[in-house]
Amino acid sequence: MSRSLRRGSIAAIAALAIASLSSCSAGNSAETLEIKPDNAWATLGTDVRLNNIVVVTGDESSGEHTGPANVTVNISNSGTEPIELQSITVGNGATATFADEKGAPLPAVLVPAGGALLIGGPGSPTAKIASTTVSVGGYVATSFSFKNHEKVETEAQVSPNKGLYKGFGPTAPAAVPPKATPTAGATAPAPSGTASAPAAH
Repeated sequence: MSRSLRRGSIAAIAALAIASLSSCSAGNSAETLEIKPDNAWATLGTDVRLNNIVVVTGDESSGEHTGPANVTVNISNSGTEPIELQSITVGNGATATFADEKGAPLPAVLVPAGGALLIGGPGSPTAKIASTTVSVGGYVATSFSFKNHEKVETEAQVSPNKGLYKGFGPTAPAAVPPKATPTAGATAPAPSGTASAPAAH
């Protein structure tokens, strides 16, 4: 190979390398790559990141789901002040209610400074939606409202209560046992210990 051809090959390789580096520096967001990420995420400023944003439904594998659902998200806070998550809204206005790991209601969820918090899943605070309509396997508009009127609007992945998210979905209410009904013709037993009437003479 001549020296000029060798120089041309090296230049071509360098150009490809520069193009690859440029595309990496642009990031891998859905807007940049024009695809939806497998695990939805979002940021608030430079300190707060919301990872693996998922709305978990029941056990159905696909199709439309209308009913209760849970939201799970891992929120990391690299700032020096704690942040307070005040509400989560899914779809057309369905708002989650917060509870601690024991089921006690919470008005808000606090993420410590320099720490992270998982919402949803066994042993973690929960965010429960009473009823919403979502497409299992798709995405749904979801917003997170923080104290001081800060808000993150993004899309959450919709997953069934299976696989990685088994145990993250809504639990069915406990069945109420049916009340016992008296059998026709049955008479109540006489109370014990009562004195009988004396026999007539």
